[in-house]
Amino acid sequence: MTKSMITHITFVCVAVSVLGGCANTIRGMGQDTANTVNATQGAGRTVEKAAQ
Repeated sequence: MTKSMITHITFVCVAVSVLGGCANTIRGMGQDTANTVNATQGAGRTVEKAAQ
């Protein structure tokens, strides 16, 4: 193997790792956002019941 080929393989491995980490972060942010929306809606329903 040449030095250039090893460099390319290393670059691809690092890129795949970084992109995989980004996908997990984006998925986690989506779940956090969904949880926030659900909590806000639940609080709104609680306030509505208390006002009746």
